Amino acid sequence: MWTHRHLLGIEPLSKADIETVLARAVRWHELNRKPEKKASVLSGRTVVNLFFEASTRTRTSFEIAAKRLGADVINVSPAASSVIKGETLLDTAKNLVALRSDAVVLRHTSSGSSEFLARHLDASVVNGGDGAHEHPTQALLDAFTIKQRKGKLDGLVVAICGDIAHSRVARSNAILLGKMGAEVRLTALGTMMPVRADVLGATVKIEKRLEGAVEGADVVMMLRIQTERFGGAMMSTTREYSRTFGLSAAMLARAKPDAIVMHPGPINRGVELDTRIADGDRSVILDQVEAGVAVRMAVLELVLGQPSS
Repeated sequence: MWTHRHLLGIEPLSKADIETVLARAVRWHELNRKPEKKASVLSGRTVVNLFFEASTRTRTSFEIAAKRLGADVINVSPAASSVIKGETLLDTAKNLVALRSDAVVLRHTSSGSSEFLARHLDASVVNGGDGAHEHPTQALLDAFTIKQRKGKLDGLVVAICGDIAHSRVARSNAILLGKMGAEVRLTALGTMMPVRADVLGATVKIEKRLEGAVEGADVVMMLRIQTERFGGAMMSTTREYSRTFGLSAAMLARAKPDAIVMHPGPINRGVELDTRIADGDRSVILDQVEAGVAVRMAVLELVLGQPSS
């Protein structure tokens, strides 16, 4: 049984919690493929999308998810709010909740920002990405996509490749997939690998070269370089990076013949991922985008179904 009023990260979730979200998402995934996509599960409820970072997929996905469940949605960006006048994150959120909003979906540059709000608000808080910490709904939709294609998560080999150190997606995925019994391999340039990568789970294996991570993998997940999260040089050139850590057809051939390719977006084509692979028949990148709506519908349904504390 789901008992969480908030979704702040993958780390606090049990295997049963994850399975509950994925099972609920199946229903919404089927609904989303019908001509009539509306439900009334959250009729009369209000969801606020409070995004302090640029976003295409996540913000839009949450908006569509809430509306398809029958909720009213308010989108707030810092540029159009009192934040530019010096208002704090907490004051902004408290004012939005004072309008009798039921849930706040927060994306923020600071790690721990969602947990901070959850301690101070009467509304449910869903983490839409906090700094380099976690992106729980991305990991859940990735798991949903993998399970749809592979039928399971347990026993799979998943290679996560790219800027691991600055990626909240890598962290959430490594934790989730480890809990579900998958073998997770991480690979990155030395400057883009966390000093303590073992904190991402006991099942994580570190590979120094892309070849080692991709060899025999069931899933290859590529990540973009998070240039907005670090200062100074992390690599020589994008051309050199593409040559050593970019996924080409020759590199993908090292994976299993039925391996799928994933990317949380946005893609830097020709850097971490060859265009022909991004658009090829082994790519499930657009499947991930589609799954995001169903998974976020499941999350909103679950957290808003819990009593206030």
